[in-house]
Amino acid sequence: MFSASARIVIIALSLLAMSCALSGCKNDLDEAKLVTSRANVNIEKGKDVVIQYSDHGNTKIKAVAKTLTRFNVEKPYLEFTDGIKITFYSEDKTVGTTMTADYASAVENSNIMTARKNVEVINAKGEKLNTEEIIWDEQKKIIYSNAFVKITTADEIIWGNGMEANEDFSDYVIKKVIGKVKVKTEKE
Repeated sequence: MFSASARIVIIALSLLAMSCALSGCKNDLDEAKLVTSRANVNIEKGKDVVIQYSDHGNTKIKAVAKTLTRFNVEKPYLEFTDGIKITFYSEDKTVGTTMTADYASAVENSNIMTARKNVEVINAKGEKLNTEEIIWDEQKKIIYSNAFVKITTADEIIWGNGMEANEDFSDYVIKKVIGKVKVKTEKE
């Protein structure tokens, strides 16, 4: 079918293609070995992470993050460097409270999570907390901050330094109120 010279050209091209493919694999494998030898095996990373906590099959808390990094060191901890959104569900399985932040970290087995940068908490009543740092103590079921806070309700905006609230942000106390403004509602 093919002439002898055509077969030689086909064989030569096939050998050339195989040698290129094999040398490409060798380089990729060598590169992979180099990268993994330099990699810190104490770091685990995940992308587009969803973490759910449930009780008897009912979702109680759902955390969504673009990036999760786990540092497996003496005291292992997690970092959410590209932001996090946590949704707390009420007993009737509806969204109760949401919290978003540009950054969060948590030391494993400590039940403490710290959220920083553009932190926003919105409760079931629509009341909103804005601050630059908040700490969630899961064991005590409270959130608190020592930073500047702004709380917006249906009829007022309150500014202060520091606050403490229950976990679902339905009951809160501002430590040092520095200002209040009444907001005119549509009914007035």
